[in-house]
Amino acid sequence: MNVGKDDEIRFLKSEIRRLRSIISGLSPSLETMLKCRGFTVYKKEPRDDLLVPEKKYAEEFFEKLKKYSFRLFLRDVIKHQDSFSAEKVSRYATRQVSSQYIDFLLRAGLAESFDSRYRLKKRPIRSFGATLEWFVAGLIEREFQAETLWGVKFRRPDIGGDYDLIARVESLIVYMEIKSSPPKQIYDKEIAAFLKRVEDLAPDMSVFFVDTELRMKDKIVPMFEDALQRRYKNHIPVERIKKELFHINRKIFIINAKGGIASNFGTVLGFLLHKTPDMNAR
Repeated sequence: MNVGKDDEIRFLKSEIRRLRSIISGLSPSLETMLKCRGFTVYKKEPRDDLLVPEKKYAEEFFEKLKKYSFRLFLRDVIKHQDSFSAEKVSRYATRQVSSQYIDFLLRAGLAESFDSRYRLKKRPIRSFGATLEWFVAGLIEREFQAETLWGVKFRRPDIGGDYDLIARVESLIVYMEIKSSPPKQIYDKEIAAFLKRVEDLAPDMSVFFVDTELRMKDKIVPMFEDALQRRYKNHIPVERIKKELFHINRKIFIINAKGGIASNFGTVLGFLLHKTPDMNAR
């Protein structure tokens, strides 16, 4: 192993983080940038459905959330939050791994045992959505030295719904729709609502993220193509960047979780910033 080269790479990465931090400090805050566009935050970061442990276990929980299997496990736990067994939440991981995940929930105070079964301490939790938004916001903050807001509501009578994540990355405003449901549970009206919010906010970059390792080309991309055709007179193609990462006019991006959320976000951000040619990797 070339230790000198590894040290140089680590140094360059730390310098990039330091310079981004300096640039971030010189830029207006995210809420100020939004106000300049006529958007004042009304509500943000709701806690009611947030499933997060006390501070002592927060970092370990955050690291576990980087694993797709743990996120799928948590969805099943929330689905069966009143009563679950290791068997019931082992669809996406081995019984041994699921048991380890349950042990962590017990240790972190998120779950408790009763009658040889388990249940969440905080109930009811309506969905995994808020926790996923909290996690992705933290991931973008850490990996890209960004300022983030999640679960944002504006007073916009004609535009409904939350903005799942809004970030300031360097001098860019980024809007990210975060879907915890699998593609089969995402519908045309959600794509249309996303495009409407994109038009209203007019961010520098918009991302439609589905927390799945399934192909985007099978359902999500065709739904975008149909929505674009209904909404605009001119044909607007959905083009592949690589694998399951797509773009629309280099402004709107469709990504999944395969290969890592931060990695995929970094790829499309680099595509936007560096104007790299389409790779068209199939």
